[in-house]
Amino acid sequence: MRSRVFSRFMSPAGLLLACVLVGCGQQSGPPGPASQNASDLPASVTATAPPGSSAPGETKGPEATGASTPSTAWTTYTTADRQLIFDLPAVWSVEDPAGELAEGGGAFAEITNPAGKPLATLRTNMATGSTCVDQYPYAVLDSQDLTALTLKGATPRFVFEARGTATDPGPADTPAAAYGITSGPPPSGDSACAIFHFFTWPPTAAMFGAFYNPANNETPGDASLPYLEKAKIYTETAEYRDIRRMITSLRPAG
Repeated sequence: MRSRVFSRFMSPAGLLLACVLVGCGQQSGPPGPASQNASDLPASVTATAPPGSSAPGETKGPEATGASTPSTAWTTYTTADRQLIFDLPAVWSVEDPAGELAEGGGAFAEITNPAGKPLATLRTNMATGSTCVDQYPYAVLDSQDLTALTLKGATPRFVFEARGTATDPGPADTPAAAYGITSGPPPSGDSACAIFHFFTWPPTAAMFGAFYNPANNETPGDASLPYLEKAKIYTETAEYRDIRRMITSLRPAG
């Protein structure tokens, strides 16, 4: 039986997921086929870290972008299994568990804004696998190593990335931009596999993030802008900076 949260997940076409589940899902909030909304984004453009993060060389902020200030009142949340903690704006809500837990337990939490829109899902105790069938033009909009989650010398990273351009769309029938934590190697060259955001966490793997969805993510500007152009603009918003700060704050409890 599937939980209600699974109705928000979509498996990318062209990415074959061998999800021998204990619990497997994609990030929440797919906005629709990328091929209908793509626009040009330069490949491998890395944005600077927004305020509230611990990344060095921080230059991007309200003064530079004209965006509003991120939330000032924050709280700390411990997952129901007592294994992980993260910080989030006090006005956001956490549903935990957000659906059926995998056999053997784990965490399954969904974070929503005051309007009830899902912004990210955290899930652990997942068994995942992927096969890269096709590759697409890509852009890295933001990235940061997460040393607090380093295991056996491997450090995952937070990333907000996109696939496709106006002339060369990303995977069909799947969102072409997502933010989250990944243990996969950074893309190289001119193209990359479909987005697959999972990171190593005992006993198997975990996810913490979401597909970018203009219906959930508050994005300024003309509503008729192409999807990938909206994703680029979203990096300049206070909500994105709050999401980034929340996800990059994930750490072991205790």
